[in-house]
Amino acid sequence: MHVLVVLLSFGSPMLAWAQSVELPNFRDQTERAAEPQLTGRERIRFLTSTDYPPFNFLDQAGRLTGFNVDLVRSICDELRISPLCQIEARPFDQLPKALADGEGDAIAAGIAISADSRSRFAFTRPFLQYPARFVVRRGSSLSTQLDTGLREIKLGAVAGSAHEAMLRAFFPNSVLVDFDTRDNALAALQSGAIEGFFGDGVGLSFWLASEAAADCCMFAGGAYLSDRFLGEGLAIAVRRDDEELADAFDYAINRIVANGRMAEIMLRYFPVSAF
Repeated sequence: MHVLVVLLSFGSPMLAWAQSVELPNFRDQTERAAEPQLTGRERIRFLTSTDYPPFNFLDQAGRLTGFNVDLVRSICDELRISPLCQIEARPFDQLPKALADGEGDAIAAGIAISADSRSRFAFTRPFLQYPARFVVRRGSSLSTQLDTGLREIKLGAVAGSAHEAMLRAFFPNSVLVDFDTRDNALAALQSGAIEGFFGDGVGLSFWLASEAAADCCMFAGGAYLSDRFLGEGLAIAVRRDDEELADAFDYAINRIVANGRMAEIMLRYFPVSAF
């Protein structure tokens, strides 16, 4: 079994630029908690994978990087436990068993929060949720028609997806066109066969910045968040008997949001805001 182990090094340069982009805040800044004391721990091992950019992946030099990796660095920095922290990359499907078997202390790789996973693990509070977004051709007036329910507007979604279900629930008077793949739906959008596409805002933010989009399109309206359709969001998983560690991570994440480091990480990996 191939395992990539990285000792987390700190002191990397802060992002040297900023841009006008809307950033979400999923944390209550009025919350106050005492700084946790993680004494008696010789090391804290984070588990992740390498196959889900921009959250966790190998860069061109083969180094483990991504949003989750930088968030882990910031958490350890904020808790002043950097010398104890390391991160190991394994195949995603091996992560739950590795954590349960004590081969790591936390998973930072997008383990879905569900009744089943909650029965096996404890989680931090979500620090990021996946938004659904409309994408339209430049010059479209779809944004101004959202209040009227997009009646008779031809919209695309991937068949069988959560986004298709959301469209049916929230915009029942639109004309829904199902596609077998996102690529086919976006090609239909570019050709004018549909007036808008509804899908995962994170993935669409990268498509909008890609050569394939050719600057054809833009987001319309705002972000749609739904626990029912899209899940509770991203959180760090720990063993059920180690909720103290989850509480410590929550404390650190709150501080990272408050001091602006979360915004810095977001801007580094999401140059086109999904929100």
